[in-house]
Amino acid sequence: MRSFPLPIALTARLSPVVVLAAAGWALSSGPLAAPQAAEKSPTEKTGTQSASAPSATQEAKTYTSAPAPCGGISEKTVKSLVPGAKTSGKEIPSTDSKLRRTCSWNALKGYEYRWLDVSFEVMESDDAAERSYQGRLEEKSGGGAVPGLGDAAYSVVNLTTEDKQQTREGVVVARASNALVIVTYNGSDFESKKAPSTDEINKGAIKAAKEAVAALETGRD
Repeated sequence: MRSFPLPIALTARLSPVVVLAAAGWALSSGPLAAPQAAEKSPTEKTGTQSASAPSATQEAKTYTSAPAPCGGISEKTVKSLVPGAKTSGKEIPSTDSKLRRTCSWNALKGYEYRWLDVSFEVMESDDAAERSYQGRLEEKSGGGAVPGLGDAAYSVVNLTTEDKQQTREGVVVARASNALVIVTYNGSDFESKKAPSTDEINKGAIKAAKEAVAALETGRD
């Protein structure tokens, strides 16, 4: 655009304004300005800080992985509950061994058969574990609470008969923070066709569950 010369009088009146404006620019934006690029408000976060800082709603998990299940029960207990079984047990393959692990012991000694399963399941939060616990409670209704085991626990025993052969099975489910411990213990007598007593199966399942919960809480492998 073509510039037009200003009248001398107007030029004289604007000159001090131009000088002051130029001085202001030099102090605020020009070479005399104080460096501000590196300064940040105390409340500002860098991109790295924002990415690494935990969310305000994120819940810290007590357990991040399931312990080795075959180490969750003592050899003495295995020998007592499953006579004749290898005390080392056998771990069942899992689709996610960090979050779900199961060990199994079973044996036939004479005509007496016993089977014991111990499982650990680690979930995202205490709430998720509680929902799963309540769902299992509904599936296995008819049992009773087990005081002093984890944050909450219950046991239930059922008798089934197939081809005149009885089998009695006890299940204990315990919740400890964001993890569940599930114990299944059953037995049969192939000579008498009868099943072990409710008391035997229930006490055996609870004993195994107590050891498994202790192994979870101490992080024992």
